Amino acid sequence: MLELFAATGEIDLKYLDESGFCAWSEPSYSYYQRGEQKRLEQTKRRGRRLSIIGFFQPLISFVYGLVIGGVNRKSYIQMMEQEAGEAAELGRIRVIVQDNGPIHRCQEVQQMWSKWEHMGLYIFFLPKYCSEMNPIELEWQHLKKDELAGRMFDDELALAYAVIDGVQARGERGNYRTQRIKFNSNRSG
Repeated sequence: MLELFAATGEIDLKYLDESGFCAWSEPSYSYYQRGEQKRLEQTKRRGRRLSIIGFFQPLISFVYGLVIGGVNRKSYIQMMEQEAGEAAELGRIRVIVQDNGPIHRCQEVQQMWSKWEHMGLYIFFLPKYCSEMNPIELEWQHLKKDELAGRMFDDELALAYAVIDGVQARGERGNYRTQRIKFNSNRSG
């Protein structure tokens, strides 16, 4: 029903999820000429994890933020606050489809739900273990397998630039706009 309402323009429907990247990406599967061997040189250090949180609105937009380490509740709340503000400003109902991750249901986030609903932002939780129902999962898969596969990065900055470039390339091919959000510098929590 949500997809039908979104298709008729009655609501804005976005899909939220988080994912992570490492400086050492998976080798890609490919063919080589007989006698040739694929070789990937690993960097001197593996580096820290780069995490991404994103809102995907198919054929329209992909809004995301990057953090070193894991996405925390403060980053999640900042992203949701922005979505709620846009919903209120536009006077449109916006539904966010997401999984049941711990930061999505923590007490601090639950205290925000009624505020967000008053602003026009509603959350729809997917059933457990149903990631195939979230189209953003395919975006992560293609970003990792098509844009970053078989590449090694010297540091987190080089990896972040590759992710940014990969998101931009996917947006151009998919004909949707991309926007990167910068998080507040206070990373506690």
